[in-house]
Amino acid sequence: MASEISGSAEAPIPPPALQTVAQLLEQRSADERPALHFEGAEWSWRQVVAEARARAGLLDQFGGNGPVHVGILLENTAEYVFLLAGAALSGAVVIGCNPTRRGEELARDVRSTDCVLLVTDAGQRPLLDGLDLGMSTDRILTTDGEAYAALVAEGARLAATTPSLALSPSPSPSPSPDDLYLLVFTSGSTGTPKAVRMSQGRAARSAQRMPFQQDDILYSAMPLFHGNALSSSLFPWMASGATMVLRRRFSASGFLPDVRQHGATFMNTVGRAVTHILATEPTDLDRDHQLRYVLGPETSATDKAEFTRRFGVPLFEGYGSSEGAIVLHPAGDQHPGALGRLPKGAEAKIVDPVTGNERAVALFDAHGRLTNPAEAIGELIGRSRHSAFEGYYKNPEAEAERIRNGWYWSGDLAYADADGIFYFAGRSGDWLRVDSENFTAAPIERILGRLPGLQGVAVYAVPDTHTGDQVMAALEFDQRDSFDPETFAAFLADQPDLGTKWAPRYLRIVGALPVTGTDKVDKAPLRTEQWSSSDPYWERKDRASSYTVMSRADLAALRDEFTASGRAALLTS
Repeated sequence: MASEISGSAEAPIPPPALQTVAQLLEQRSADERPALHFEGAEWSWRQVVAEARARAGLLDQFGGNGPVHVGILLENTAEYVFLLAGAALSGAVVIGCNPTRRGEELARDVRSTDCVLLVTDAGQRPLLDGLDLGMSTDRILTTDGEAYAALVAEGARLAATTPSLALSPSPSPSPSPDDLYLLVFTSGSTGTPKAVRMSQGRAARSAQRMPFQQDDILYSAMPLFHGNALSSSLFPWMASGATMVLRRRFSASGFLPDVRQHGATFMNTVGRAVTHILATEPTDLDRDHQLRYVLGPETSATDKAEFTRRFGVPLFEGYGSSEGAIVLHPAGDQHPGALGRLPKGAEAKIVDPVTGNERAVALFDAHGRLTNPAEAIGELIGRSRHSAFEGYYKNPEAEAERIRNGWYWSGDLAYADADGIFYFAGRSGDWLRVDSENFTAAPIERILGRLPGLQGVAVYAVPDTHTGDQVMAALEFDQRDSFDPETFAAFLADQPDLGTKWAPRYLRIVGALPVTGTDKVDKAPLRTEQWSSSDPYWERKDRASSYTVMSRADLAALRDEFTASGRAALLTS
């Protein structure tokens, strides 16, 4: 995730010798200050480290010839934190399992990462019923029972007699910076999720980028299986000695009461969390809190401005991926909509994804609108000695696709101005070609996002019956029946930066946009369903026409036209 936050105080970065997560924890082993709050329970740092040592001892009970690979299928609980910390001390490898993946896909995530142990609870345990996980059922531990409590107690006993886990600070924890610590799955929005390797060293380095002080209170409600929560909250919490308030799962209505109750100074979000918060009713207490800043990658410019207006808190975006190969620091409010700028010592550029040739510098008009998208937009590639991609676990084919000629190819489309400020233009699959003109989805989504009452939007290509593509926009409104075709057409006509080919030919009014496990909009189901959904569809033949609703007969006729044109295969591709 993004690292520094503009305008914040310098962080008390731990000494350079602290190169592993184990070392970050060990420096807190005698600290009696508050560390963790969860559902009414509290732990000091000394107690957190003691709990971590007990889980390290637990994991050691399942050790073999190599590091224990442990899958965790839990919501954001204190036990999850203790297991992550315990694995760091013991040298185990943690695989955060995404509970939104089900059936064989979830089983494949467990098997492909060589898990020999899986920790879950009674609420999540039914997700595993009938699955081939590649392990015996006695290796599935349920945290709510007496058997698990006995394992933790035995782990504490073992930790007290193990030199590297003993109750006095350990000067040389056994894991090294190069030891594998985490396998973090990518979001899967562009294909099957891949397990990204994260070493103890990379995790410790990411921990020291956020500008937290010991008196900061971090509100963490994003899922701990995702890199956003780990690199922007959990690891920096360990490095700074701040206090963390953990919430089991994100709640838009619980956001303000939580940050007010605990005096939170920082919150991290991702995906559409800010959209959900803004959908709650305003109150007289919206600015009665201690929040100083919020990290919100992938927040729309409209939501970002409205969040700051309503709650009085700056929201920073930045850029980063699970792979950690490219990190962009927030560029400040003078560059609205920007991903950010490169940290010192890093390299990145925008290239043609086919030829590899560098794209033109982005040009803007007096209103800040991109005027040369066809020449400026390309794939974002980068390399950095500070944030090296450590590879995918047992997936050399995917690694070869990402690393070419010494550069990391992100799969993200972007453009950059003359000052080195980068802007997002979509994913590599977001190209559209209409009437021989190539463009991307993200600029259209930003424009449509200005429409009052719109909760979310996804723009993607559907095949034209003759050649190329047509623009489809899936729209999610605050009130689903509030869509008015005349109002929408008038809105489009008022947008001076809407390209002549950009206006959607087709609209699909959805109850809720599909999202990944981290609440990012997932276009894959939309592309797959195309015309087969039961949602209402609307069509506009040209810019001079009105949008008209498409009947089931209209959709069937469209499919017949595809069949007659010989392009029917594109409907299921």
